[in-house]
Amino acid sequence: MKGFRFITDDDTSEFCHRVTEALSNDWKLYGEPKMTFDKKRGVMRCGQGVIKSAPKKKYSKKMSLSSI
Repeated sequence: MKGFRFITDDDTSEFCHRVTEALSNDWKLYGEPKMTFDKKRGVMRCGQGVIKSAPKKKYSKKMSLSSI
């Protein structure tokens, strides 16, 4: 199977840490990063898609995607 996650967070170092953690666990970047301004909260928000191949796993809606 191939897993997909879209990591989102405020534009802080925490977002970068979350993406770095995914990359360190063999996830690969998928597409371009996205940014948008949250007018209600007055902050920039970031998002980045990541994918990972897991040939020995079978997909289930109950699985935690971050554990692939």
